[in-house]
Amino acid sequence: MSPVWSLGAGLLLLLLWVRHRGLEAVLVHHRWVFVCLFLLPLSILFDVYYQLRAWAVWRLHSAPRQHAQRVRHIQAQVREWKNEGSKRYMCTGRPGWLTVSLRVGKYKKIHKNIMINLMDVLEVDSERQVVRVEPLVTMGQLTAHLNPMGWTIPVVPELDDLTVGGLIMGTGIESSSHIYGLFQHTCVAYELVLADGSLVRCSPTENSDLFYAVPWSCGTLGFLVAAEIKMIPAKKYVKIHYEPVRGLRKICEKFTEESKKKENSFVEGLVYSLEEAVIMTGVLTDEAEQSKINRIGNYYKPWFFKHVEKYLKADRTGVEYIPSRHYYHRHTRSIFWELQDIIPFGNNPIFRYLFGWMVPPKISLLKLTQGEAIRKLYEQHHVVQDMLVPMKSLEKSIQTFHVDLNVYPLWLCPFILPNNPGMVHPKGDEAELYVDIGAYGEPKRKQFEARASMRQMEKFVRSVHGFQMLYADCYMTREEFWDMFDGSLYHKLREQMNCKDAFPEVYDKICKAARH
Repeated sequence: MSPVWSLGAGLLLLLLWVRHRGLEAVLVHHRWVFVCLFLLPLSILFDVYYQLRAWAVWRLHSAPRQHAQRVRHIQAQVREWKNEGSKRYMCTGRPGWLTVSLRVGKYKKIHKNIMINLMDVLEVDSERQVVRVEPLVTMGQLTAHLNPMGWTIPVVPELDDLTVGGLIMGTGIESSSHIYGLFQHTCVAYELVLADGSLVRCSPTENSDLFYAVPWSCGTLGFLVAAEIKMIPAKKYVKIHYEPVRGLRKICEKFTEESKKKENSFVEGLVYSLEEAVIMTGVLTDEAEQSKINRIGNYYKPWFFKHVEKYLKADRTGVEYIPSRHYYHRHTRSIFWELQDIIPFGNNPIFRYLFGWMVPPKISLLKLTQGEAIRKLYEQHHVVQDMLVPMKSLEKSIQTFHVDLNVYPLWLCPFILPNNPGMVHPKGDEAELYVDIGAYGEPKRKQFEARASMRQMEKFVRSVHGFQMLYADCYMTREEFWDMFDGSLYHKLREQMNCKDAFPEVYDKICKAARH
């Protein structure tokens, strides 16, 4: 039988099976079929298109010339909204399914959509050690642009598709954040189009109130059109040390100890159970032992979290040299560990060697095609949350995660939180060491109920003066939300800049209690 006939027969059998089971049942219970046959090839096409576009823009040097024109177009849209009587709120016109956040942005259907087509690297200033970018530039795009020039940015949040705008208007973190802070703390200036159509630049010394109020505001103070981010010299490898630790108290003590060491370029923990974890520390270097180089980003390599687990199972320490860009995007191929729930056999060596080059599917395409049944299923039986708590509360926090969720692995990422103005800062007058605890997966707790369990988690996080990342589902009341976040500067600026008629309050934009 010819390959064409074999393929045709296979497709026919697949269609008959789908018809027998029902499309919705297949999409819910056998989602991997749809993902492997359709979303993986589509994701490749997406990547090829955007890579070719970025290459063409860079070769033609067209981004800086077109930027001013595009910003004027955004200003014209805002002024048109004003001339129409400012009857409804404004928001970006980017479709909700294109964002990495799992939240469905229903507000885009009723708000005035302002089209913002800004996705290019504008300028690399080696003298100032600053890169100027547009808000839709992704982390994958930015590291691919900077690394060949010998530069990188201090905080490179994990996933390739995270955008600069999302990381500023929301937040971003990486295993270097114990030195540099959150993504917002590596930015030196923002440019925004405000509710009156004016273009404003802000920095710690220029319009400083606006500069400190923009992070975490989720686009409710103005439209971000450019950002300036610090750069640091890039090195070829990250020398990474793996250390299994057993016993919750020892895990917390070891993680805290390593997070306080500034000689560690990177610190990260993967907690595989209440009593088992692997603590990883890394140092940037240009030299490597050839026998210990692990190009973990290659498509046929095991998923990173599975690779790390081997050290725990073998109960041994280890040292490897990972190419820097591979390290920065080490969790991308498996979307941390979310992909194991979508493609259960995705880490199988046969699958990796044959189809690993197509992984991961675009999160945006997963959102676009999930349907109402899958959305409700995920909402009730799946957790994607990052809680930021003081390091001194780490042990108590992991115990709370275990009782309320029982999701493993947990991701631990330390960060220094400076006492800057804005929505997020320590309780005291000085910078404080915090930790991001990331829970991604299906809770194993019996009688898990999404709303009740997450409200319990949110209550705990507020009690230790922690913060919830706003990309995820939030169940707090308005009073609880502003108890967690400091809204004093934010509300002052919304009043001063006439934002109340132009943009919804951040709570109304992101919290379930406000949207339902």
